[in-house]
Amino acid sequence: MSTGADAMAAGGDRSGDADGHVTSASSKGFCSVRHGLALIIQFCNFTMYVQNVNLSITMPAMVNGSVPPCLANASDARDACNGTLPGPRAAEPVYNWDPDIQGVILSALNYGSFLTSLPGGYLAGLVAAKYSIGTALCVSSVLSLLTPCAADAGVALLIVLRIVQGMAQIIVVTSQYEVWLKWAPPLERNQLIIFSISGTPLGAFSVLLAGGFLCETLGWPSVFYISGGIGCACVCLWFPLVYDDPEHHPFISARERDYIVHSLAQQECVPYRSLPIKAMMKSLPLWSILVCHFTMWWYFSMMGVYLPTYLHSVLAVDLKDSGFLSALVMAAIFVCSNLGGVLADALLSRKVLRILVIRRLFTAVGVLASSLFTVLLSWASGSRGVTIAFLMLSLVPCSFCHAGAFVNFMDIAPRYSGFLKGLSQIFTNLSAVIAPTVCGFFISQDAESGWRNTFLLSAAINLLGLVIFLIFSRADVQEWAKDQMVTRL
Repeated sequence: MSTGADAMAAGGDRSGDADGHVTSASSKGFCSVRHGLALIIQFCNFTMYVQNVNLSITMPAMVNGSVPPCLANASDARDACNGTLPGPRAAEPVYNWDPDIQGVILSALNYGSFLTSLPGGYLAGLVAAKYSIGTALCVSSVLSLLTPCAADAGVALLIVLRIVQGMAQIIVVTSQYEVWLKWAPPLERNQLIIFSISGTPLGAFSVLLAGGFLCETLGWPSVFYISGGIGCACVCLWFPLVYDDPEHHPFISARERDYIVHSLAQQECVPYRSLPIKAMMKSLPLWSILVCHFTMWWYFSMMGVYLPTYLHSVLAVDLKDSGFLSALVMAAIFVCSNLGGVLADALLSRKVLRILVIRRLFTAVGVLASSLFTVLLSWASGSRGVTIAFLMLSLVPCSFCHAGAFVNFMDIAPRYSGFLKGLSQIFTNLSAVIAPTVCGFFISQDAESGWRNTFLLSAAINLLGLVIFLIFSRADVQEWAKDQMVTRL
């Protein structure tokens, strides 16, 4: 990979060969500006996920739920707000949205992210990440605050708002990888990136625990106000504390700045104006990453939609415990993904394994463990405790893939990382659309055999993606990703 200032000062040099083998290592502790940056980006991802799913959490309350007395409609609202009624009461549906309309509203954010994945990824390589992320985060947060008003104004306005919000959120998702091109030393890249993106399961954990409680106590609008307020607070931290590169950061120490700059000395960070589309389409290493994104996201996205249904209908877990178990899964994913990032960097810095071996190993461990317990889950029916354990073990190991295929595009084409992240979002979105549809088809035929077929199919698809990744993946910068590449669009 690259050299490091601390290693050079000690008389050592870090360099990488064509296969990504690092010859020596040096890294500092966690009290540094770059780790503070990772914490802020984690906060951004936490905020984005909460704002992403807040409508899913509140939809039952918006259509059929309970509201606090002061939010009640009609003439008795004055009596409800004068303190004579101590708590929430059942109310008529706030909005008369049929299931079809609800589906369109809930899907609107995905429409926006799907439409903007490639343009947003391309824009990430042209616009300074500080301003693109900060502006997009601000837009998404303001729109979250305006969601209750948009719902009152009509379905059409709410759908438009969610589409625009999805467009803003995808810019945050794709642009953050451009930050690490100038901030993440190669031997710390795994832990910094994975720590920052672990804000997503942390957000899922929080909203699953608190969302229903807020709807019941403060009313469903509070979920949007709180998530929007958190986003605005994140924006207030983002602009004064985040800088595009360490050389211009006013608070960074000279030692840390020199360490980062020297460690990235061999990495090309030249902005691009055009993309080698033809070469990308012919790149088997890139296709192995994209296919792996599709296959690995299949099971996770399917269970993201049907996990409460499975827990409630198959395992007879009540809705309250279902939310707790779902939150517990997200907490375990948060912990395991961060441990995987630290372990990957430790193996790399100690010269135990090459980058390519690490990418393949962590992907294989995540996929094989997940597939094994997914297959066992298809036949587990004797004990609810064992079934729940298998369910968790089928989901949590996927987090190790974050140190594998999920960041591999930064190895093969660092200067196009934003665009490739946007491209990978296309494949994950396709998987998120197809997998629940297939699952619903199987379950509608026969519940018991339907779940079994769903689990077996998920494991087979996951293993197919792993085989393709193990055969075609690479960890060295591809020729088409270098500046002298002439095949341009």
